[in-house]
Amino acid sequence: MPTTEDKLVQYLIEARAMELALVRTLQAHIAVTPSGDYRSELERHLRETRGHADRISRRLADLDHGPTVVGAVYDAGQRLAGQLLAFGKTPLDLLRGASPEEKLLKNAKDEAATEALEIATYDAIEQLALLAGDELTARLAASHRADEERMLAALRAQIPALTAAVVDSEVAGRPSYDVERTGAAQAARRSARELRRDADDAAQATARAGRRVGADARRAAAGAVAKAAEAVDGAIGATQQTTEEREEQRRPFAGYDELTVEQVTRRLDDLTPAQLRHVETYERAHKQRRTVLDAVEHEREHAGSGAGAR
Repeated sequence: MPTTEDKLVQYLIEARAMELALVRTLQAHIAVTPSGDYRSELERHLRETRGHADRISRRLADLDHGPTVVGAVYDAGQRLAGQLLAFGKTPLDLLRGASPEEKLLKNAKDEAATEALEIATYDAIEQLALLAGDELTARLAASHRADEERMLAALRAQIPALTAAVVDSEVAGRPSYDVERTGAAQAARRSARELRRDADDAAQATARAGRRVGADARRAAAGAVAKAAEAVDGAIGATQQTTEEREEQRRPFAGYDELTVEQVTRRLDDLTPAQLRHVETYERAHKQRRTVLDAVEHEREHAGSGAGAR
């Protein structure tokens, strides 16, 4: 039968796995989040979360959590579960489907749910530690819980602004998401600048030496910089292409913007009420063609009367 101390070690392992999983999730979310207050909170909590995982690891070492077969298998399983959770939230996945503004809102809600789970986990660890007479672990759990409570409050404070951005983008047709301000795009530009700076330093050093090899080095450095710039441009271009594909997905049906009024109205009779609302919302935000809007209203009234029941 396990002792209270055994359960405490088990819960600490679970908490560490949870923190490591959150590290990966936060990294993925930061990559697709434009600069601003929301991303600043994510970056601050990423540093905090890494610290939590490190402190739990040190506490487990102090508790002589040795690499027994059962313990090692359990620990590895918890780490794998955390990694699978994180891989399910890669930046590519986050950019598919709904508008990026809505994805940011969903990310914030997921993060809030994770924070609530962590708070409950540290509540349990603190109580277990007190029952085991382990004041150090109890204080550790209380400290971590306070950090999670602060993050949960910060996330909830961001929800209204993120929700308003969704309405502006999807209802009013005023998207605000800027891929150039995301963490991934800014990191790519920083890497390119560092490569250019290093290449320039190398070229200047060889030029001062006055040797023939200096010219060769400058040519090699210039080639490396050009390749780096191409790679950065390609990465940003791929992200922009994803944005264009997402915009296409938001249209009522493929090639909508290229269809004439007559072509659109001919298709309305085959649409469901939800699809008709989609056409109306998109048309008001983009084309504002009165004939199309009147036809949509007629179809919706016809469907509502029961004559168009499908």
